[in-house]
Amino acid sequence: MNQITMRVLKTVEEMKLVQQLEEKVWDMAAIPVHQTLTAVKNGGLIIGAFDEGKLVGFSYSFAGFKNKEAYLCSHMLGIHPDYQLQGIGKKLKEQQLSVAKEMGYKLITWTFDPLESRNAYLNVSKLYGIAGTYIENCYGEMTGGINAGLPTDRLQIEWWITSDRVEEKWMPSNMIFDNPFQTVLSEQNQPILVEPDVFDPTGQGYEVPIPQQFQEMKKASPETALQWRLQIRKIIQTLFSKGYALVAVRKTVEPVNYYQFVQRTTIPLQTKES
Repeated sequence: MNQITMRVLKTVEEMKLVQQLEEKVWDMAAIPVHQTLTAVKNGGLIIGAFDEGKLVGFSYSFAGFKNKEAYLCSHMLGIHPDYQLQGIGKKLKEQQLSVAKEMGYKLITWTFDPLESRNAYLNVSKLYGIAGTYIENCYGEMTGGINAGLPTDRLQIEWWITSDRVEEKWMPSNMIFDNPFQTVLSEQNQPILVEPDVFDPTGQGYEVPIPQQFQEMKKASPETALQWRLQIRKIIQTLFSKGYALVAVRKTVEPVNYYQFVQRTTIPLQTKES
């Protein structure tokens, strides 16, 4: 692989390249060019990653507005299958952060599947975003591509790009994480989550197990995947309702990784100007 270069995409021809890569990555219909082009002309941002002249990755975001504040809604990040697991996603996000700051944004948001721990690791442990919002069946039932067969639950990432959490790479220190959850292996060698009889979080922090290979689980045992979806939905919603937020992922050699939650009020999210 040659050196990957990044640049902001603005032209119709570049939007068509993004379309082609979308279809390759997700095996579903791409966003129309008129939509992506309009977005980048009105506060949106598309970053492309190139291997010489070949588009191998992109991030697509558009302007958002809520509670009298503007933010950047990062809707898609796609990497060509031949270029995945090479750090390109992180480089795209870092370039997105840099350009978004120049544009005047303080907050970037996006969503991801709560059971995709690899994505979570990038989002919170490498980029220092946080998650405190759980959206049930965010996109409705999807019948094609990698999202088929399960409710499309999502966690929403908040990336406060001018905060100490991001700029100083803040992580909780001297934290005691309770882990009241256990996992066992099924006959298909898939992890099964065992919940306690009662889960009423009041501690400093909590760890929650998440399958390492969720897509493989969906193929091998759809019933187990659905069980995880419904159990994790309930557990994370309980934590969020008690003021906790997702801040890190602890990787292991087990079939599961562990999401780490702390009280949101302990996270330095204030922007430098405030």
